[in-house]
Amino acid sequence: MIASNPNRRIRQPAIRIFAQEYSEASLIEEGQGEYDPSFVVTKLGARVNRVMVCGVIDRLQRSESENGPSYSGQIRDPTGSHSFNVAPFQPELHADVEELLVRYESGDRFLMTIVGRARWFESEEGGIFTSLRVEELALTSQEIYKLWLVDTADSTLRRINSYTKSQDCEMELSSYLEFGIPEDLALGIISSRRHYSIFDTEIYRVGVLQAISLATERGSSIDFQSEEVESSNEDQVDSVNIEDLQPRKVILQFLGLKKEDFVDYDSIVSECSRQGISREDAEDAIEYLREVSEEIIEPKFGFYKLI
Repeated sequence: MIASNPNRRIRQPAIRIFAQEYSEASLIEEGQGEYDPSFVVTKLGARVNRVMVCGVIDRLQRSESENGPSYSGQIRDPTGSHSFNVAPFQPELHADVEELLVRYESGDRFLMTIVGRARWFESEEGGIFTSLRVEELALTSQEIYKLWLVDTADSTLRRINSYTKSQDCEMELSSYLEFGIPEDLALGIISSRRHYSIFDTEIYRVGVLQAISLATERGSSIDFQSEEVESSNEDQVDSVNIEDLQPRKVILQFLGLKKEDFVDYDSIVSECSRQGISREDAEDAIEYLREVSEEIIEPKFGFYKLI
């Protein structure tokens, strides 16, 4: 087993969420200790610290400051747009963003996958504006985007159903659990009901239906521009750069060499560490290979194998 540092911040899972639900959130739960995570809590009770989002690039620009360049942009899914930012202190991402910026400024529009951390800004009037600080970003294909749409629709419906069920419960964790509301959603829903006024969950269900329709319609193509102009560089868009990341290759090779049917999580992370890959990058790569590219499976909790 890998020894853990009790003072180390626990890396939060990257949840799937549509832009509408995230952008309408206004409840912030800030961690009390140095290593305690902070969350943006949505109306449906999602506690957002890290996310994986996908969409069509809508905006991308560079800004210069005395600390160096920063980048900001937006990607659009069927429900709205996610705003994102790459800071001057993230030089490891600048070269990749510059390549995307060149394509964007030439008129190209493409699909992107972003893994990012929740950020927010409070205006003088008290309004909350959410965005994402990019940790990883990559071009993605229409097929991967459609898989993300289905996964995110499923996650959103799970929150909708749990939130609806909570209306018949007392706002106590024990009551929620007795009614069958999952423990990972219960605390967020309690916080949501205390903070937000009553709203109709149908507004989020409509977004789910739009996403499923786009993901399952045969022969459908993604609207890369608001004028419904198809990208002329579709072949380039189909190359998913995130699959070229070193952690993914190391994990796939490691699983391929092992003779056991299943390989435990710690062994995978240890092999990545041995090859100079951080634990955080290894965790993200495992998550991507299991949930997005679907190249590995988790037959039982904490054990993985190639498909």
